[in-house]
Amino acid sequence: MTTRNPFSLQDRTVLLTGASGYLGSAMAIGLAEAGASVVVSSRNLEQATSIAANLPIVGNAKHHAVAIDHQEAASLEQGFQQAIQLAGQIDTLIANGHEPLAADWTSVTPEQFTRQLQNATGYFLMARLLHEHVVARDGEGSVIFLGSMYGVVGSYPDAYAGVNSASPVAYHALKGGVVQMTRHLAVYWAKDKVRVNCLSPGPFPSEKAAPEMVERLCSHSPMGRMGRPEELVGPLVFLASDAASYVTGQNLLVDGGWTAW
Repeated sequence: MTTRNPFSLQDRTVLLTGASGYLGSAMAIGLAEAGASVVVSSRNLEQATSIAANLPIVGNAKHHAVAIDHQEAASLEQGFQQAIQLAGQIDTLIANGHEPLAADWTSVTPEQFTRQLQNATGYFLMARLLHEHVVARDGEGSVIFLGSMYGVVGSYPDAYAGVNSASPVAYHALKGGVVQMTRHLAVYWAKDKVRVNCLSPGPFPSEKAAPEMVERLCSHSPMGRMGRPEELVGPLVFLASDAASYVTGQNLLVDGGWTAW
């Protein structure tokens, strides 16, 4: 038995994409509070640098910033290698970056639909880079994809009617694909000591969301409210830590019971 806290991320280096977003910024803080050295990435290096500079430091942790556009393969490769140069090694990848799409099923173009699915391509390419990096140094690693409850259940049309456009069909196809990609890579990479899991948030609307839509979503939630960004931190730290050392290929839903209906 060990006295080490299995949920601690001390001596662990995490690369987090999309760290300047609504959920990403909360994740970055939570990972740092758990002891991780965090390499925060954003398409905007200035934003990433600002976030890294303001993260809490536990023990000997050191935080860094890199620019990564996960829609561009060259940017992924360059950003990942720069992260290794800055941090020495990467133990965990959290693929959270996402290029949004507003067009719903009534108006989405073929080009928009295809580009939305390209988010999954970026997740895969980054995960493969992490896998290669871990295998090359004969270490252990972890990949955590950000999915969505809308990757496992259909939309809730009444929440959007007359307020917003419908939840984008391409987004649902994307997140469903990410959940399945998690399972596929997990079984292939287990022998290489690389765990692959998915964290799927339920409704976590930002303050910019239409109040009427939020009220309708709350009425459909078993808990009767929306999620708060910090409520993703505990499940995320669990998946990244030794507490989840025997967990791979799983999709952890954090949705206030939405998918239990």
